[in-house]
Formats: sequence, structure tokens, C-alpha cells
Amino acid sequence: MNIAVIGTGYVGLVTGVCLAEIGHSVTCLDIDEEKVSLLNHGRSPIFEEGLEDLLGKNLRRGRLEFTTDYEEGLAGKEVVYLAVGTPETADGSADLTFIEAASRAIAGHLKQNAVIVTKSTVPVGTNQSIKRMIEAELAEPVQIRIVSNPEFLRQGTAVQDTFHGERIVIGSDDPIALELLEEINRPFQLPIVKTDLRSAEMIKYASNAFLAAKISFINEMAHLCAHVGANVDNVAEGMGMDSRIGSKFLQAGLGYGGSCFPKDTNALIAMGRSHDYPMPLLGSVQHVNENQREWLVEMIQARLGSLEGKTIALLGLTFKPNTDDMRESPAIRVAEKLQAAGAMLRGYDPVAVSRARQLMPAEIMLTDNLQEAVQAADCAVIVTDWKQIKDLPLTEYARLLASPLLFDGRNCFALKDAEASEIEYHSIGRPTVNSSRAVTSLASH
Repeated sequence: MNIAVIGTGYVGLVTGVCLAEIGHSVTCLDIDEEKVSLLNHGRSPIFEEGLEDLLGKNLRRGRLEFTTDYEEGLAGKEVVYLAVGTPETADGSADLTFIEAASRAIAGHLKQNAVIVTKSTVPVGTNQSIKRMIEAELAEPVQIRIVSNPEFLRQGTAVQDTFHGERIVIGSDDPIALELLEEINRPFQLPIVKTDLRSAEMIKYASNAFLAAKISFINEMAHLCAHVGANVDNVAEGMGMDSRIGSKFLQAGLGYGGSCFPKDTNALIAMGRSHDYPMPLLGSVQHVNENQREWLVEMIQARLGSLEGKTIALLGLTFKPNTDDMRESPAIRVAEKLQAAGAMLRGYDPVAVSRARQLMPAEIMLTDNLQEAVQAADCAVIVTDWKQIKDLPLTEYARLLASPLLFDGRNCFALKDAEASEIEYHSIGRPTVNSSRAVTSLASH
């Protein structure tokens, strides 16, 4: 099938490349000329495992191309995917500026009947507004149908999730459009949930908000574990064995970040507010998540006293491993708080140093060499659980640091291993190991 994808961010680029991989002819549109040139040369502007290989492969096959020209990009296309950003506004609601601009561009250049498929995460009712907007501004007398096809991709494993996900959701009030989207997605061989337009829009928000709530729940339990002397790892294991609960997203840590959970939770709260329906549960989810960063800094201060002149190594700067995305990364807030307290910072990340230069405090020393970051620092703080960080033996941390002191914001290491290494090891919701001072947990401050 001939398909256009508007937007080449994380969602649009993965969508376009993977649709080409299953046999469709795909043209991806973006207004960024430099990015389009890069993509046409087979280079991905984002770090996503397996993406660049599939990009190059489908360019060579002639199934995939990139352009900034809407007339060229929409020519002969039966299906047009909208995958542009919907960033957060000051009040937490979704900014639909890019969606509206793309919709107007479609209306001005579409010369044949087409199905418009919204991949972007948009508030309930937006797809109906998109349809009305396009129909009102069509330059040619063509028919459009509208479908909501929300994405459920995890950054770092987006390609894997596209081919091995748990479901594909397609929503429309038009049976013909539903049937067409089902046909397009059949080669993925995944369960397909067909629903009405508004329910599909809501499924995306509800899914992300639920997962965010699960993360904040286990982090709140971690604080209580610290006060009562329990181990949150053991608690999570026992809870997760209950099939009604499940073990996923029960890892205590520094909370969620990235482009989806914070934005979508805020948007759902804003949606409720616009309908005079408060969302107190989600407000609490946000509060717990935001406070995780504060508590980590308080724990470091409680252990070291004054941070003035102390050298602290922040390990992992992206919001999660296997991506270069730093949007809403806990590392940003932690770095700002530590620097404000007088600490001298070093930041390590294997892939995001260039992005970090734009987002982290200017004074931080950045490196993609883990040993260089840790060498002779007064303490190290694990912010993101990259494999490189977990694979460095605790004995090596103890050898490199000026004093063997490690704060683990992701509970990367087993307590018995920390004990054997003789490193002073502070983690979240678990007993402190080899402590020379009475600081029991992140949650106790």
C-alpha cells in the first residue's frame, strides 16, 4: 500500500521504517531539511536499537523515502499517518499546533481519497476535529476517513515493540477505514483491538497513566519500607507474583521520565479539569514522582553534610537506558539541585553527551567514559541503569572513588554483592550496606 507518514520523530520514524519493512511503500515527510537529508543517506537522527539497519535496508529496497515536499509526499497516497509532536502547554494540556499545521498541509495538497491515521497522542475528540478541519480546507473534492491508531512503543525498544508488541489499537467510526487499517497491520501478526474513535484516543492516555501510577505506588512503598525496616525488592517480588498485579513496573527508583508518562499524565489531568472532573489519584502520582529527585539529593546531603566543593559523579543522564532521549530525565533535576548546593559535577552517559550539553548545567563535566567520571570523585550516583554502569564491578567503583561511597537510584546491585565489595552502598527502599553513618534510605528524609 502507498503510505505517507508526516513527522520523523521517535514515533513517525519508527512507524515509517517498520511499515516499509513489512512491504508497504512509504514516504516520510518532515519540514526539517537537514534531518530529511540525513535520513535519505541512511542515517538516523535518534538512537534506537535496530532502527538504522532497517532504515538503510528499506532505502536500498526502494520502499522508503524522505521529503520536505508535501505535494510530492502525498501524491498517490492511500493512507496518511500523522505522527507529529503534541508537547505539553503551560497548563498541562496537549499543544495541538503541529497537528493542526499538518492537517492544513494535508488539506492543501491531497488530490485523492485517503484515510488519515493519527499516531500522535491527542486528547479525546481531537480526531473528529482533525476530520472537520481537513474537510473544511480541502483544495480538491476528495473523501477522507479518519482513524486513531495510538502507539505503545517504549523508547530504546521501539523497533522490537513494533514487531513483538502486545496489541495494535485502531479506532474509527468508519467500518471501511477500520478494515483498511486492519489489513495494513496484518503482517505484524499481533492482536488487533478495534474500537470507536474516542475510546482509542482514551486507551493511550489511560494506559500510560496506569503505568505511571504503578511506578509511583512502588516508590511510595519504598519510602515506607525504609521507615519500617523492610526491603522493597522483596515486597515487589511478593506482590508481582500475584497475576492480578504483575511484576512489571514495580521497580523502585527515581521515578518515570521521558516524553510520554509525564506529558500524558498531565494531559489526562487537564482533560478532567476541562470537564470539571478532578483527577486526585493522578495528582498524587505526579507528586510522588516529582519528589523522588528531591529525596535523593536530601539523602546525599544527609550523608556528606555540606556539598560545597564536593565532586559528585552522576552516572546515566537519559531518562532510561538504550535511548538518547533526555526529556524529563531525573538527571536534570538532580544535577540542578546538587549544583545549587555547591557540588562540582561530572556526568557520564554512553550515548547522550551531546544532548546533555544543551540540557544540563553548563558547569558540569560530561564524558562517555565511565571510569573517567568516577575517578577520585567523593561519591557516585547512579541515575540511569545503563548496562555499562551495572557491569562495572562494585570493587572497581570502590577502587576508583576517593572514598567508597555509592548512591544507587535504580537499585542496580544486590545487597549481598555490595556487602562483599565493602563499598558504602545506599539504595532506594532497602537497607544501607557498609554504612559508616546512620543514613538508612532515600525515603527517610
